[in-house]
Amino acid sequence: MPLELIAPRVLPPLDESFRPAALANRAFQREVASHGERLVVSLQRSGEEFSRFETKVYPEGHPNFEANFQYVERIVKFLLWQRGGHTLYVGGSPRIAEHLTRVYSAEGARAFDYRFMGEQVYEKPFTVIACGADDAPPARETGRRLGRNLAGRRIGFDLGASDRKVSAVVDGVPVYSEEVMWEPRKHADPDYHYREIQAALKTAASKMTRVDAIGGSSAGIYIDNRPMVASLFRSVPAERFGEVKNLFLRLRAEFGAPLEVINDGDVTALAGSMSIGDNGILGIALGSSEAAGYVDTEGHIKGWLNELAFAPVDYSPDAPVDEWSGDKGCGASYFSQQCVFRLAARAGIEIPSNLKDAEKLEFVQKKLEAGFGGALAIWRSMGVYLGYGLAQYADFYDLKHVLILGRCTSGRGGNILLSGVRQVWEVEFPDLLEKIALHLPDEKTRRVGQSVAAASLPALEGKS
Repeated sequence: MPLELIAPRVLPPLDESFRPAALANRAFQREVASHGERLVVSLQRSGEEFSRFETKVYPEGHPNFEANFQYVERIVKFLLWQRGGHTLYVGGSPRIAEHLTRVYSAEGARAFDYRFMGEQVYEKPFTVIACGADDAPPARETGRRLGRNLAGRRIGFDLGASDRKVSAVVDGVPVYSEEVMWEPRKHADPDYHYREIQAALKTAASKMTRVDAIGGSSAGIYIDNRPMVASLFRSVPAERFGEVKNLFLRLRAEFGAPLEVINDGDVTALAGSMSIGDNGILGIALGSSEAAGYVDTEGHIKGWLNELAFAPVDYSPDAPVDEWSGDKGCGASYFSQQCVFRLAARAGIEIPSNLKDAEKLEFVQKKLEAGFGGALAIWRSMGVYLGYGLAQYADFYDLKHVLILGRCTSGRGGNILLSGVRQVWEVEFPDLLEKIALHLPDEKTRRVGQSVAAASLPALEGKS
């Protein structure tokens, strides 16, 4: 028996087939609430760090038992991209563990995730281990303070797939900011990436008398300032990827200043925490893809991946397929310019094919600003997606605030998105209206907030 999919009471204007993960998961839990058995999922990351998630499933012998397979696989998929992990402990039903072992294998449906989490990110085989619910490893999370250092003359940069931003920041005040369009994913030569980023840093440096520190954000997974996996560099051949891994170390040596670069989602969360003055924040940047980051209620970054671009939010069999992972219904197809491009034809908008991606988004946004009905329908659909998507995220994060950033929120778009979220929550999730505050920064912060917050990452010697 397949997992029951629930039609939303608020439909996206351009997508009648949308079936939110949040509704399916809640319906499943209602069904098993009185007679379900415990299932504990523990994920081991670097060192001895573990994340843990508990849920209920149909017991062995129940006629709906096989509905567990899709439900648990989607939960595991979400957890892998939210929190990361190379070893999956499945505490409970052995049959569910066997199913996950087949699915998350070199030949299984989730072969991409199997290789990505194992070989590429954590550099060890991805493994599924069956155990009893009481034997699953307990949570063992370590958080760390991130950034918030603004003294001195600093450069902050943010590398997106369509544009690169840089800011010169003096004692916490931006004195210069710029955005430059580029297309890094189309360039195989690591020297191209080095020259482009170098040019941005030199421009910002020319606006100050000296450079005390450099901080940056970029899509991808970074360990000790080295990109382990990054979609920006997807065209770089494997035999030259070592040059990419050392790119930021070279720049640090060239400029002779402390340099820190981390995932752009983490800087989104940091920007939110700094601007709001509170914690328990999920920051989401809707740009060329979806970037997300989380500052917990204690003000710490937990070391999770927070790659929600590849976490499922739509369980519809007709959901769009992500070109990179090959999976359906993942966040990037709903919370980024990819969604705009996907829905444009349905909205009666023909985007000129000779434009760069950033220009394509601007082309549609101009129609939005002019009040064209098709463009309004795109952003209203994205707002509905976001309402259900955030409800899904709220099941996996302890949230007090959600901050929305990124190019897709510029102009009228941001308010339309938030209006859609509130409409969905009023109808489907009224408890979230009381629990979570939604934030949309002003235009200046919205466009360059990432690079300004990134400037605060390095601590100066002798200071904290």
